[in-house]
Formats: sequence, structure tokens, C-alpha cells
Amino acid sequence: MFFDRGLKDNITLRREDGGRRSWLLILLALVIVVLAVGVGGYAWKRYQSVQGAKQVQVAEPAQLGPEQQALTQIRSLVAAKSLVRARELCYRSLDQCKDPGVVTDVERLLGQININLLLTPALMPEKVEYVVQGGDSLERIAKKFGTTVELIRTGNDLKGRMIHPGDRLTIFKAVLTLAVSKSRNDMLLKANDRFFKRYQVGTGQYGKTPAGTFVISEKIVEPPWWRPDGKMIPFGDKDNVLGTRWMSITPVKGTPSVSGYGIHGTWEPDTVGKQASAGCIRLVNSDVEELFMLIPLGARVVITE
Repeated sequence: MFFDRGLKDNITLRREDGGRRSWLLILLALVIVVLAVGVGGYAWKRYQSVQGAKQVQVAEPAQLGPEQQALTQIRSLVAAKSLVRARELCYRSLDQCKDPGVVTDVERLLGQININLLLTPALMPEKVEYVVQGGDSLERIAKKFGTTVELIRTGNDLKGRMIHPGDRLTIFKAVLTLAVSKSRNDMLLKANDRFFKRYQVGTGQYGKTPAGTFVISEKIVEPPWWRPDGKMIPFGDKDNVLGTRWMSITPVKGTPSVSGYGIHGTWEPDTVGKQASAGCIRLVNSDVEELFMLIPLGARVVITE
């Protein structure tokens, strides 16, 4: 009986152990299944996300209109420093573009490109190669081509004013003119009557800036200012409002005679883009210094309402 009872107990224990192992195996299998489903689901979602992103990336350029595509191409050319090609595409875009926002972006890029090309020896259609002759000076060459000494020096990376016969220079020969809009408070710089760069300007309060056609008649670096009461305020004085450069404008025949007006810088950049001056045209100092270098005496300035 003892043997039988022990055998039965042993058999019972084995059955209980076997049952427990079965349940453990079942639970383990369930855990594996759950993990497999979770991992598989995550992998599938990740795959769909990547594929979706690829589809968006592939589809995005096709969604751009031709004007936006041209703007993207211009930016790529600028980044690659292919400025001459970028410039050509800018002008083509301005001729064809109807979207005002794109036009503004293209003008901004084109202005930067034109100035970058102008201030280096790089060739552009408005430049010619010139071989210095005996008796030449920078002043004589500037007068011959209707440009400025400062632009010749900067565009050819000249450290001083000394030149020698046989030296080769690139000279900008286009005729530069300015067109000021009082209502838009902007100034368009043109080269041979073609867009070159647009600047933001300040004009006179209550429409005080005179309209008509003028010429640049005087250019002064670090100008003094004469107050309305006749007192002279030297450059550097906190009360001098003219900024770092001054260019007088004189009316031509057919425009009412006025005096005392000009284009100048300002120590109050927040007033640029507004009708805030006593009648003159003001720019931020960096812009007026750039224009001062480019614009020769006698350049035409047209001011419209």
C-alpha cells in the first residue's frame, strides 16, 4: 500500500508539473505572438511613412508652378555662384512673371547679383575691357565712359589711383538712371533703361518731395547740414540729419525750379519706407553709399507721385 500510494503521489506530481509547463508554454507563445504583431505593425507603419515621404518628395517639384520653378532654379544658380546664368534667368522671369510675390523675390535676387558682378572684375554685357593708354588717369577714364572713379577702383580691385599704360581694366559703360516713386517710397536704379536694383527710400511728409526730372549736380562725402535757420551743423554732430552721403538734385528744363533738395543717408533707418522727411529722398546709409559709388554727376533722376 505504501508503494502504491507513493507511486500514485509521484504520478500526480508529474501530472501537475506537466500541466504547469503546458500553461507556461502557452503563455510564452502568446507573449511571442503579441510581440511579433506589435513589431510587425510598427515596421509596417514605418515602411508606409518612409514611402509616403518619398512620394511627397518626388511629387513636390511637380506641384510648383513654372514661375516658382524658375525662382528655385535662380536660387540654385546663385548658390553655385553661376551669377551670369542666374542673371539671365532673372531677366527672363521678370519679362514673363505675373505673380507679384515672385516678381519681388526675383528683383531682390537680381539686384544682389547685379551689384556682385558690378563690384568685381567679372564680365557682364554692360562692361567693356579697356587697355590703359599713355596719359590716362582714372578721372579721365571715368569721364569717358560716364562712370565714377570709385566704381572703377572697386570693380577692378585697385588699392590706389595709380594706373600704367598697358593695364587692363573692366569698365561699366551703361547709362545709370534713377526713378523715384513717392507713393511706393522706392527708388529704381536702371542701367540702359533696364531694371538693375530697387531700393527703399523715405520721401517728404505731406508730399513735399518735388516731382519732375532732375540731374545729380553735386556729391559730398560726410556732408555738413545747413539748418533752415542757416546754421551749419558739421558731419558727426548728433543734430546732423544727412547721414554719410549727399547728392544734390537740380531740375531740368520743364520741371519747376526748386533748390535745396537731394538724396542722402539717415541716422534714422526706421523712417525709410515712409513719408517722413522735409522733402529730400533718404536711404539707409549703406544704400546711399552704394549709390554714391555708382551714380556719376549728371545722372538723371525722375520723381513721380
